[in-house]
Amino acid sequence: MIMPFQEQELLDKKFMAAAIDQANIALENGDVPVGAVIVHKNNIIAKGYNQRHQLNDPTAHAEIIAMTAASAYIGNWRLEGCTIYVTLEPCSMCAGACVLARLDRLVFGPDDPKAGACGSLYNIVQDERLNHRLDITKGILAEDCAKLLQDFFRKKRNSTDNSF
Repeated sequence: MIMPFQEQELLDKKFMAAAIDQANIALENGDVPVGAVIVHKNNIIAKGYNQRHQLNDPTAHAEIIAMTAASAYIGNWRLEGCTIYVTLEPCSMCAGACVLARLDRLVFGPDDPKAGACGSLYNIVQDERLNHRLDITKGILAEDCAKLLQDFFRKKRNSTDNSF
């Protein structure tokens, strides 16, 4: 269903705010504040936040956790008809997982010039050599998302915790 631009933008901001809530949970748990939600038919069906340090798992990115939860909810690994909202441009692992999960759309906050794989360094989610591509909307609540990350890393640089 095609909806007017303003209505879609309002929904994008609403769902990105929910992803920011997830990023704040990661922050509270001492992890890099990245959050994700997956939406199907304008309803949030899955949430995730970074848990790499909490789980000692390099794959425990917000996107992966949200996709696992969404697949369980739907009962299928194919997440067709779903949109993922992420507070930072996904890395190559997460971008590849988005393609493999057959998500329809990716919405993210700021670009990640150091590790972004959805337009910054690579564009895995729209690579024509792959069997699936996602529509991308970027920059939604980007300043709010970026501030969370900047504050987190500023505090880390000024502390004795060098685990990041």
